[in-house]
Amino acid sequence: MRVVRVARIFLTGLSWIVAQCIGHVASVQAEDVGNWPQWRGPLGTGEATYASPPVEWTDEQNVRWKTKLPGRGHSTPILWGDHIFITTAIPVGEKLPPKMSGRPGAHDNLAVDSKFQFVVLALDRDSGTILWRRVVREAIPLEGGHKSASLASASPVTDGQRVYAHFGSHGVYCLDFEGKLLWQKDFGPMHTKHGHGEGSSPALYGDALIINWDHEEQSALIVLDKTTGKLLWRRERDEVTSWSTPIVVSHDGIEQVIVCGTDRVRGYDLATGKTIWECGGMSANIVATPVVGGGMLYVGSSYEKRALLAIRLEGAEADITNTSNVVWSRTRGTPYVPSLLLLDGGLYFLAHYQNILTRVDAMTGQESPGPMRLGALSSIYASPVAAAGNVYVTDLEGTTMVISGGEIPRAVSVNPLGENVNASLAIAGNRIFIRGEHHLFCIAQE
Repeated sequence: MRVVRVARIFLTGLSWIVAQCIGHVASVQAEDVGNWPQWRGPLGTGEATYASPPVEWTDEQNVRWKTKLPGRGHSTPILWGDHIFITTAIPVGEKLPPKMSGRPGAHDNLAVDSKFQFVVLALDRDSGTILWRRVVREAIPLEGGHKSASLASASPVTDGQRVYAHFGSHGVYCLDFEGKLLWQKDFGPMHTKHGHGEGSSPALYGDALIINWDHEEQSALIVLDKTTGKLLWRRERDEVTSWSTPIVVSHDGIEQVIVCGTDRVRGYDLATGKTIWECGGMSANIVATPVVGGGMLYVGSSYEKRALLAIRLEGAEADITNTSNVVWSRTRGTPYVPSLLLLDGGLYFLAHYQNILTRVDAMTGQESPGPMRLGALSSIYASPVAAAGNVYVTDLEGTTMVISGGEIPRAVSVNPLGENVNASLAIAGNRIFIRGEHHLFCIAQE
C-alpha cells in the first residue's frame, strides 16, 4: 500500500487535496493517472482521482466485457497502462482426504482436499483477453481458510515495471509485465488465527516492498528490495494475526511504515525498522486498512470491541495512547472487514460488515446527519471506493449502491451484477473493474 501525493485538477475539493498532501508519500509518477496500481487505489485512500465511471449498470447494461477467471480468489485487480493483474488459486490433481484446520478456535473453515496452483494472471484492459497465466507455486495449502475467504485474497501491487504478488505461506513473487518470474521469497508457514487464512496485501514505496507477517507464531514486519528480493530488514512484532495492509507515510522528512495490530498501531522508520511511535486501543482480529490525510491517521476495528481512532502524526513519538495525539475516537459503527475511505474531507466507514454507512468530518469526527442504512445491500466484505464525488459500496450478492459524497450522502443508484462479489472494486478512467465469483467485469458507459 502506498499513500501518495496527487494534485487534483478539479477546483472543487482542492483545499482538501492540498491538505492530504501534507504527510503523504510522493512516490507515484505522472503515469499513475488513470491507473489503479495497488490495494485501495493510487492515493491509498480508496478514491480514484481523475476518474469518471458510470453510476448505473446491470449484468447486461454497460458491461463492456466480462472474462471467465480460473480458480477462486478475492484479491482486487490492479491496473497499469493496458494491463490488468489479478491473482487466483486453482485446485489441481486428484482429490485428497479432506483435512480441516487444527488451529484453536477453528470454525466455519474450508477443508483442504487438493493441491492448488497459485497463479498470477495478466489481462488486456481494453478487451479482457487473458494475456498470460503464470503458475508461481503448486502445493497443498497449509490451511483452507474461512468459508468467506480464499487462497488468493491478497491484492498484488505494481510500480509500472514489475508486479508483486503475495500468497502468504506460499511465497512472495516478482514478475515482469511479460510474466517472467524475476525473483521469489518463501518465509515459511503462516499459521493464522482460527485457521481463517491469509490476506494482507504487500505495500510498495521507492525500492522497498513491505510485507505484514502477523500470525499466531512469531510475527514480523518484513522489508525487501523490490528489484532483487534481498532482505533489507525484518522487525519482529509482539502481535497475533492481522489481515491489515501496511501503508507508508512521509512525515518530518522520515518515511514511516504504519501497521495495525491487535496490541498496537505502530509507525516504523522505513530506513531502519526502528519504532517511532505506537498507540493502543484497537480490537483483536484487525482487518481494515488505515488511511492518512491532512496529517492525520485513521484506524478502525470491530470484533470483541469497537474502536476508531484519529491520530495526529505531528509530534507522535513513543507511546501516544490516551494522549493529545489521539484527536478523536469513537466506539460505535466502526469497520471490521471493509476498510476506511477518505473523500473530500469526509471519512466513510461501514459498521462491522453490515449495510450501515457513516460519514464523519475527518478532522473533527463529527457526524451529520448520522448513519445511513443501505437497505438495498446485505453483508458487505468489499471496501468502499470513490470517484467523481460518488461512493461505491458493493455487497456479497454483487449489488453496488452508488451514494453521493458530501455532508449529506444520498442514494444515486442500485446496480445488481448477478454474481457474488467479495473483492473490492477498482476504478480507472471511465471504467469500473469488478471481480465476481467467476468473472472479471469491465463496466463502462455504452
